Order: sequence, then structure tokens, then C-alpha cells
Amino acid sequence: MKLLVLGVGDAFASKYYSTSLAVGFEDQWLLVDCPHPIRKMLREAGESSGVALEVGDFAALVLTHSHADHCSGVEGYLFFEHFVRGRKGPLAAHPEVHAALWPTHLAAGMSQLLHADGCVSRHEAADFIEPIALSESDSTRIGPFTVEIRRTIHHIPTFALRISAGGRSLGLSADTSYDEGLLDWLFEADRVVHETNYGVHTPYAALASLPEERRERMWLVHYPDDFDLDASAIEPLRQGQLYTV
Repeated sequence: MKLLVLGVGDAFASKYYSTSLAVGFEDQWLLVDCPHPIRKMLREAGESSGVALEVGDFAALVLTHSHADHCSGVEGYLFFEHFVRGRKGPLAAHPEVHAALWPTHLAAGMSQLLHADGCVSRHEAADFIEPIALSESDSTRIGPFTVEIRRTIHHIPTFALRISAGGRSLGLSADTSYDEGLLDWLFEADRVVHETNYGVHTPYAALASLPEERRERMWLVHYPDDFDLDASAIEPLRQGQLYTV
């Protein structure tokens, strides 16, 4: 499995793009979260890593939750699929995330389209989205990937991920307060990407106090601008870099 880091920052970042990752196996990819400007993020990550990806190249977009720093690029993703690719965009999420996404984020910009003849058409989520429902009680197969989810401690429904392919697995915490039960679930994977930030997020000090065996299998993401990358006891993911899981 491969991990291409598109963004590493939080909602208030001025140094980085908001956190977004591409998970790959052989020639298939999943996009995990989709902030704006996702196409620019993909182009820049491709230039630095040598992995050229476009929004239409993904087996699916996997969305952890509907905060804007994780989903502000979904409208662009879906419009690209609609106008350029001529298809619905595959979007995998828990049903609660699916239910919130259209009325709270997408409807204002996507519910009507003006056509060349001057006619206006009205639209719903089903016109743009090929929904893939992720379950808390079962795994979901998307191409070569198996995706499992677990609810996190956050303001709105948010779901951590375990993604497996080719005999390897990656755990992704999504946004969460410190949660030992979640950590145990994540560390069933070979490597773990965990957020760290202020407020309701997971403090760096809590992760730095984990046993060495866990720290060595963890990467940090969603860190604030003032996070000291070089002083971290846990390796921070670097924007635009390609990693092997």
C-alpha cells in the first residue's frame, strides 16, 4: 500500500493545505477527505512525489465527516465527475455523513443548473453522487480495498478508518479527542495516521507518551502551524510526500 499526502493542516492552517490523503494499491486509489482546492493539491503532490493523480482517478472519495476543512472540495469533485467525466462521483461515508452533506454543504451550489438554452434544472444528491454506505458493524469492499469505520469523539458524526489491501492495513484516526479504545482499534493496522491539535482534538503530549512500539508505527497529521516537526517524538507526515505502508 502507498500513502500520498495531499495536505497535513487543520482548519486554521496558513502554512499547509487541510488534511487529505490518497491511499493506493497497485493502480487503484482512494481519496480520504476532500478539502478545496483538491485539484491543485493533487497537482502539487504529483509534482513532488512523481505520482500524477486527478480527481476522476479514484475508486471513491471516502469522507470521514462534514466539517468544511475536510469536505469543502466535494462540490468541485462532484462537478468534475459530472461535467468532465460524465458520471456520478463515488462517495463512501457513514449514512449520517451522507445525510448531512447535501443539505448543509452541497445544495446551495448544486441544486440547480443553468443550461445553454436558458432552462434551469433542479437537482438532488442522487443526481451527482454514487453513494457507498460504510457500516460500523461490517467492512465494505471498494475495488481492492476493504474499509472499516469506527465512530470518534468529535463535534459532529465523525468516523475513523481502517483501510486494507494487499495484506497491509492503515488506520486513520480522523478528527477525535484522545480515545484509548480508538487507539487499540487503530493499532490492529500495520501503520496508523493520527491527528493532533488543540481543543477537542488529541494533544500531542498524550500521543508522545504512548509506548515506543506504537509511536514507531504512527504518523502525525492535522497539526497546527506552530507544531515543531523536527522536535516531534512521532514522525509527522510531510505534505506532498509518498510513503509506503
